[in-house]
Amino acid sequence: MTSRGSVAEMESEGRFLDAIDALMDANRDRHDPDLERELVRLRHEAFTYVDRVAPSHEVPIARERPSGDVPQTISAADLTSDVLRNGILTSGSLHVRSLVPAARVQSLVEGIDRALAAVEARAERQDKDIGDPWYDPFCTHPSYPKIKNRELGNRRKWVKVTGGVWAADSPRMLFELFDMLDEVGLRQVISEYLGERPALTVDKCTLRRVGIDTDTNWHQDGAFLGSGIRTVNMWLALSHCGDDAPGLDIVPTRLDGIVETGTEGAIFPWSVGPGVVDRVAADAPVVRPIFEPGDVLFFDDLFLHRTAIDASMTRARYAIESWFFAPSAYPEQYVPLMV
Repeated sequence: MTSRGSVAEMESEGRFLDAIDALMDANRDRHDPDLERELVRLRHEAFTYVDRVAPSHEVPIARERPSGDVPQTISAADLTSDVLRNGILTSGSLHVRSLVPAARVQSLVEGIDRALAAVEARAERQDKDIGDPWYDPFCTHPSYPKIKNRELGNRRKWVKVTGGVWAADSPRMLFELFDMLDEVGLRQVISEYLGERPALTVDKCTLRRVGIDTDTNWHQDGAFLGSGIRTVNMWLALSHCGDDAPGLDIVPTRLDGIVETGTEGAIFPWSVGPGVVDRVAADAPVVRPIFEPGDVLFFDDLFLHRTAIDASMTRARYAIESWFFAPSAYPEQYVPLMV
């Protein structure tokens, strides 16, 4: 059994990653809200102590684009870092069927409901009490001056309006997310893909319950994230979606860079107008995949997509969106959490 003293010793020696792994093991034995809040803090502070030197080995070059499903679709048993890389670099994305077990999916759905309920309850109380493992708003450490907590608060309001809550604002759900990554082997696959133990961002790791009245805009996340990064997104479907619930519309091809934004019918300066999408998708027509609970779509910052919504949809969609970054090429405008 891990003791608080041994974890404190690891932290004093700068062994934050060891401390994180030890607390994860301890919390698996028995959920402890104090441990879960401590894990959020340690993951944030650990980023300062990790080696941010880029790996010296060359990244393997993708093979030819495979024929068959669009987007490329594989079973969970076939997922490796090489298959992931090949899917993204040749087709723009990789769809992995049933990657997350049904029991874990159900637990995550219930957790999203509880986290969102806790957000509303706190707003109604207008109090600042801490201790609720389902919602305890994240604050940056004093040693991390790049992003102020007031700025985080403004970003948090926008996420709430769109039917989401940051995983870092729900210590219990952040634990569950990382526990799931270890259960299905994703931490290893993503680490191999990036060549480094990855970091998430507080404000790009979101628990979502998307209603049928949601807005939608074509975009590439690279338009926000900046250049010179190395990243992969894990978009985890927790409910059936794409036909009777909002899913994703995607351009199923690899793009070489950021396309023109703010023109040809675009609503926002960062969004991509329908005219631009029509040209980019001339040789790779837009598709709307059907996702089942536990399916994952992987893609990177160049992937052109939007939330898929139309008047025939009748159900909300549950999902978790998590952007993983190589610490050596991390976007400085975001707040880090080590995986």
